[in-house]
Amino acid sequence: MPQLKPKELRKQDADKLRQTLFDIRSELSKLAGGAQRGVVKKDVGNIRRLRRDIARVSTVMHEKGVVE
Repeated sequence: MPQLKPKELRKQDADKLRQTLFDIRSELSKLAGGAQRGVVKKDVGNIRRLRRDIARVSTVMHEKGVVE
């Protein structure tokens, strides 16, 4: 998944934002869990990007007044 742009996120409706947030969180969970178990090589760059994407989506949801 490429880096999410705030401009693109602002065009999405509330349901799509919730789904995007859920998808990103599940992907982060898989990567972080795999890295902790040593199954997946620790990919700090992707983990960092996902954390920032979560922050972007949460910010846009807050701007729109959408409850998580």
